[in-house]
Amino acid sequence: MRCFELARKGLGLTRTNPLVGSVIVHHDRIIGEGYHHEFGGPHAEVNAIRAVKDQSLLPESTLYCNLEPCAHQGKTPPCSLLIMQKKIRRVVISNLDPFPSVNGLGIRLMEEAGVEVHRGCLAEEGYRLNRRFFHFHEKKRPYVIMKWAKTQDGYLDLVREPGDPVGTNWITDDVSRTLVHKWRSEESAIMVGTNTVITDNPSLNIRRWTGDQPVRITLDRNGRLPGDANILDGSQETLVFTGVQGKYSGRTRSIHVDPSYDLEDLMEGLFDQQIMSVLVEGGAELLNSFIKSGLWDEARVFTGKVSFSQGVIAPFLWGDPVEKLGFNETSLEIFLNYNPAVH
Repeated sequence: MRCFELARKGLGLTRTNPLVGSVIVHHDRIIGEGYHHEFGGPHAEVNAIRAVKDQSLLPESTLYCNLEPCAHQGKTPPCSLLIMQKKIRRVVISNLDPFPSVNGLGIRLMEEAGVEVHRGCLAEEGYRLNRRFFHFHEKKRPYVIMKWAKTQDGYLDLVREPGDPVGTNWITDDVSRTLVHKWRSEESAIMVGTNTVITDNPSLNIRRWTGDQPVRITLDRNGRLPGDANILDGSQETLVFTGVQGKYSGRTRSIHVDPSYDLEDLMEGLFDQQIMSVLVEGGAELLNSFIKSGLWDEARVFTGKVSFSQGVIAPFLWGDPVEKLGFNETSLEIFLNYNPAVH
């Protein structure tokens, strides 16, 4: 479990790389540990090996890692080769790496060199940890997390009329809003629909948290986005999928799509853009489209204490949540659209 604790420290920082932690044990004592800090930086196994003060102990040690050591030369040398060079004779891992250049090759190379490799240790927990990475490579699309807040009487928002003030009708408390900013920092991108940009004018940043700003994504099939929208301010990378001629520059890019494009086309486009995970924050039309298509993996649903009496009906999910949480004046339910025990 220590590998998982270490690996989670890289959440939101490794881009398309997996979350990996590594621990080296000599005679039941940890002598080195490390994790993958950031995209392009040394891998967990490298950091763990470097942390061992007495390198002569490595041949008699066991290296634990939640993911198969890599076997290819990328931005860093292959970790499986380093393990062999250091004469580490026993390696324990949770999951195979689905990346095409690895996918069992790292294990095979180590075993051929005489390394004793044990796989499948806490495999379900390992899959859950790296669910974004596995979904991205296995399904060829981002891991999709839907998020919304609903009132006690089941509404997502008030009905907006022409001339109504632009802004958010808050449902949740301040703690919940800060939590959402933490979630944003953990994903590759945030997505909202055109109507949400027009009515709420969100900034879609992590001003309440620390970390790398996610890519902002919106759909603007008919070119309705106002030019002064906050998400077009150039402060962070933004992708606008649109059916009209691109008119953006700098850190805001337009990606031209056919007017008949659907969510499957969008997922393919995001995969091409190397977006490994996306937090879909609304509005109702976009969320319901994801639910109807089945192209979602996780949903996080807040329920606040307020009531609207009438308004935009919140999306509905069949089935029971896998987790329920409560804090302050808000409750939170977590739903999954897959069975993690299968992997």
